Amino acid sequence: MPDRKPYFSSPFKLGILGGGQLGKMLLSETRRYDIQTKVIDPSPLAPGKFATNEFTVGDFTDEQTVLNFGKDCDVLTIEIENVNTKALKKLVKDGVRVFPKPETLELIKDKRFQKEFYKNNNIPTSPFFTFETKAELIDKLQERGKTPPFVWKAGTGGYDGKGVEIVKTEEQIKGLPDQPGLIEDLIPFEKELAVVVARNENGDTNSFPLVEMDFHPIANLVEYVFSPSLAPETLKKEARTIAENLVKAIDHVGILAVEMFLTKEGDILINEIAPRVHNSGHLTIEGNITSQFEQHLRAILNLPLGSTDILKPSVMINLNGEENYEGPVYYEGIQEIMSIPGVYIHLYGKSETRPFRKMGHVTVISDTLDEAREIAKKVKSTIKVISK
Repeated sequence: MPDRKPYFSSPFKLGILGGGQLGKMLLSETRRYDIQTKVIDPSPLAPGKFATNEFTVGDFTDEQTVLNFGKDCDVLTIEIENVNTKALKKLVKDGVRVFPKPETLELIKDKRFQKEFYKNNNIPTSPFFTFETKAELIDKLQERGKTPPFVWKAGTGGYDGKGVEIVKTEEQIKGLPDQPGLIEDLIPFEKELAVVVARNENGDTNSFPLVEMDFHPIANLVEYVFSPSLAPETLKKEARTIAENLVKAIDHVGILAVEMFLTKEGDILINEIAPRVHNSGHLTIEGNITSQFEQHLRAILNLPLGSTDILKPSVMINLNGEENYEGPVYYEGIQEIMSIPGVYIHLYGKSETRPFRKMGHVTVISDTLDEAREIAKKVKSTIKVISK
């Protein structure tokens, strides 16, 4: 690779499209390494606003806005997929290094393209079909004789449980939005798993150990992440191999989160991927030698990748806004959990709560996963994100 200007304590500038909680946690690592940063977000109250050298209020889906923002950056990265890739391609031509690559982003941010890529590259995933309109969706259901239950997904724009619906009745089909998307078979899975993998420009890859996830049944949001997985070693190795092969196949640079189903028959199927730091990797901050946020920086700057070894078993609990509460946030029970050893609280800097909004997370580490699980249950039952 060609020589790069020094990154640390220098004029080098890293631009980040998005200043939410992921950007905020990424910025904790840039500050530790004294890397100069610049962040853009549409909200003047974005969580990442106060941890960056420069902050711009702006729409990262607007071509000219992204061009203006990125032209004085040496490297650009993202914390959200929904950014203007046309502008990013122009910036690449002008010499700005952009990771993930704009072409990789275009592949990943549309779930239809994702699934077609899996199919064309013999990557295991659930059966599916795509559609452009609601009328086409209904026609294809009739042609295939397919009836509920199945999973409806929006092609683009889905996040944090939005843009995904488990269709259980014919009546639900009538209420589906008229937009491009896909229909997937509803997989009777045994567990939901994830592997977070990193790759740098040199092609070096390193993945974090397999984790298991529990989801909220209504909001379709992750409630718990458990590390390490209790799966057999052969399955852990298979999952990590799939993730590492996938990150190479799409020529991705940076962190790639790979969400998987473990079927009742013992097969691993790819569910979705995210080309960025991800909720399933938050517990790496305390639980692993290198966090996913530091690893992402190492990858996009083409630095040596860090060790992903587990320091201690850990459990991550998402702090989501409670149902029936909306307004200025109040963390009920936070002082009680602060007194528990091995409990690490991360609040995202959002002053307003609403039902199921991600407001923070708590990581519990302990000598055994069973102990961490028991403490996590206590944490979950004690702290509540409400409004007074």
